[in-house]
Amino acid sequence: MSQEEKKDSEERTAEEKSASPPEDKLSVTHHSVTINGEVLRYTATAGTLVLKEETEKEGEKAKAAVFFVAYTLDDVDDAAKRPITFSFNGGPGSSSVWLHLGVLGPRRVKPDENDKLPPPPAQLTNNEYSILDKTDLVFIDPVSTGFSRAVPGEEAKQFHGFKRDIESVGDFILLYLGRYKRWSSPKFLIGESYGTTRAGGLSGYLQERHGTYLNGIMLVSVVLNFQTIRFAPGNDLPYILYLPTYAATAFYHNRLEVDEHIQFDETLAEIHLAQLLDEVKAFALGDYTVALMQGSDIPPGERAAIVRQLAEYTGLTPEYIDLTDLRVNIMRFCKELLRDEGRTVGRFDSRYTGIDRDAVGENFEYDPSAAVVQGAYTATLNDYVRRELEFESDLPYEILSRRVHPWSYGEHQNEYVNVADTLRKAMTINPALKVFVANGYYDLATPFLASEYTFTHLGLDKSLQDNITMAYYSAGHMMYIDQGELQKMKNDLDTFLDDVLSGS
Repeated sequence: MSQEEKKDSEERTAEEKSASPPEDKLSVTHHSVTINGEVLRYTATAGTLVLKEETEKEGEKAKAAVFFVAYTLDDVDDAAKRPITFSFNGGPGSSSVWLHLGVLGPRRVKPDENDKLPPPPAQLTNNEYSILDKTDLVFIDPVSTGFSRAVPGEEAKQFHGFKRDIESVGDFILLYLGRYKRWSSPKFLIGESYGTTRAGGLSGYLQERHGTYLNGIMLVSVVLNFQTIRFAPGNDLPYILYLPTYAATAFYHNRLEVDEHIQFDETLAEIHLAQLLDEVKAFALGDYTVALMQGSDIPPGERAAIVRQLAEYTGLTPEYIDLTDLRVNIMRFCKELLRDEGRTVGRFDSRYTGIDRDAVGENFEYDPSAAVVQGAYTATLNDYVRRELEFESDLPYEILSRRVHPWSYGEHQNEYVNVADTLRKAMTINPALKVFVANGYYDLATPFLASEYTFTHLGLDKSLQDNITMAYYSAGHMMYIDQGELQKMKNDLDTFLDDVLSGS
């Protein structure tokens, strides 16, 4: 280190020591919402709590200011014992906005007259499908997302990794439970996408490190075992597990050979899709798996038959499938399915289509299904938190933060990230722990067969199998952006919460 750099470092250290210690910053407001015809009054708390760690030399040391929005129902008999649910999304690098304003919170993005996400400017509306009538809610933005930041003098990158992320979110949950006297409450987690990875990890961290037992975990668009979704040489598993979702996508875009009247009759189409997916699952887990396991030893006749069947189920040409060596990865599928129309299909929701400048490329230019939701949720959250929740900050609210990359998986060198066994162990030690799993048929980010594979390979004792509830939606990764599926999801979550709380 040069003398100049050393001087700068010493000056920064002096400034940090002289600076005032970071403080919590909170805004409390009061509102009401109508759910199931009943007007419910609630308190919203938006702000930051400072995470601290104990050190031998300095005592408590501030590490990060974590932003959250909490909703607690007013006028309840014993608020300290009311259920509480901690919610977060994934990424890594995502704030909690999607579950917050999409399905769980008392406010949601208002759809247009066709029940679709509107063009800008989007607005919010009361969310009659919120689960606030069943449980209080706390939405957490991990460090470097939303308004959450490492405090001055702390490097943000220490939080940008698998292990430290779980620890910091878990430590926030413990801080909240203590600060707001909620240790007597039934406790739930709900995560989406990488948030399900975090939830799986938290089931172990909270229970084993801090003796904090959960009542339930809700997983939306699941990835617990990354081997199920990582297309890599030598890993044939994703090709098998993605195939039914390829078929659902091809069916939706009229790329499969079916009777024309089915395509124009919604009920018939739904029945046909269910039958198709059962058929494709059987093929994927049977003949297709056997074919891939043989590698280059597969007999020519068998290979030709597999090529024909894959073409029939995916809507791709036999010639294309043959050139891929029977292995079509997700990005190629999204680009290839509608190439002759100059369109791509979405990764998060394969019903959506996009337009690329390069029609002959191998990957899409952008995910059209992500583009549909980004603007509406960004604008409404930024307006909502300042106008209605009255939390003021000049920081950019990081909806999808690039600050967290590169994300560290240092604990998983030379292996796939897998928290499935962590969840299994948590459920085994705590037999009261129940899990709800939401899957979208058109989700190409975390396909439903990958979710099924994960849970059928969990190694969970048969006596605990009924603790897992699987739900399916005719939608994508964010199934709640469809009005009909949002209502179904509300009913499914209500049923799950009621079952857990009743002890059934």
